[in-house]
Amino acid sequence: MSLLSRKYWIFDLDGTLTRAVHDFKAIKEALGIPPEADILGYLDALPPEEAAPLHSKLDRIERELSGKTAAAAGARELLAMLAEDHCVIGVLTRNTHAIARLTLQLTGLEDFFPEASYIIGRHEAAPKPDPAGALHLASLWNAEPADIVLIGDYHYDLLCGRSIGAATIHVDSSGEFRWSELADLRVTSLCEVAEMRKLVIEG
Repeated sequence: MSLLSRKYWIFDLDGTLTRAVHDFKAIKEALGIPPEADILGYLDALPPEEAAPLHSKLDRIERELSGKTAAAAGARELLAMLAEDHCVIGVLTRNTHAIARLTLQLTGLEDFFPEASYIIGRHEAAPKPDPAGALHLASLWNAEPADIVLIGDYHYDLLCGRSIGAATIHVDSSGEFRWSELADLRVTSLCEVAEMRKLVIEG
């Protein structure tokens, strides 16, 4: 439980800080991507002239979805607690930086992320599970991975955190925890994280 007292926190966005609204099967169908393929990996493997219009279409889809989501249960409470304790927090997302900022604005969470450079999207670093974005934040913060918590709802998030040596928290509202072996802590909502952190900090 000592991981909850760490100073540096990296959050996934969709499905972690916000309610999950992405239907990846539908997105792949709209883009003509095979069901088993990773969306960003598939697009990156295409010739630039083929990939460009699909990236534009993906951006439009993600922008539309950003207006349909809301802050996840416990997100505001946890972020406020971390801010009050002078923790350093960032976002690492497979969305673009612009759509991530729009999503934070529309969900009322933008005030917790005043430093734009702490929001890392797919154009700022190779997307998760590649560790580049997490390592970039660690470098910005002059933080050791052992002092970082990475929290997300998908195995790409957990793989990313594990690969740099950070602590990982798996959020899964279903309680199934499909990637349990990659998580140091498993919770069904950010409310649980906030409650547990409060107990740890208050000792």
